Amino acid sequence: MTSAVTDPRYPIGKYEPKPFSEKQKEDWLNAIKYLPLMLENAILNLDEAQLQTPYREGGWTIKQLVHHVADSHINAYVRFKLGLTENSPTIKPYEEKLWAELDDVKNLPINISLTLLHALHIRWYEALKNLTEEQWNRTVVHPEHNKTFTLWHFLGMYAWHGKHHVGHITALRESKGW
Repeated sequence: MTSAVTDPRYPIGKYEPKPFSEKQKEDWLNAIKYLPLMLENAILNLDEAQLQTPYREGGWTIKQLVHHVADSHINAYVRFKLGLTENSPTIKPYEEKLWAELDDVKNLPINISLTLLHALHIRWYEALKNLTEEQWNRTVVHPEHNKTFTLWHFLGMYAWHGKHHVGHITALRESKGW
């Protein structure tokens, strides 16, 4: 039993970059590959009222989280493709909080985003699995942060991102006894 109180915003902690290694690459690529299944298992058997429950006070609902992961990972996939095919391109930020309020998120069932994530992650994993260390060191410019990031950094960040939101759902389920 742990005595530390965890921040409900970061159930698995904040993203911590790690140096390149074959083992780390395999772990992060598997996180990309298996995220749709992990997310699907996290929401298994939840009813509509449960899907409309915020994961924390002032946070998104589970339904919004699932749609957000799809939105975020679509953007991530495009960012990787740009980084692999252009010389240090500037990527496009987006207003994720506003996207979470749009009608597709409000009106469509989460199985639409889960289906999208399954197909997207198959493509994404296939695009990334054989990259060389040199390719992982390719960069993109994030104008919102005014920083240059390597694709390696982004791999770790998005591997973390999926687990982060699965952690929101599983922590809520645990706290509610679902």
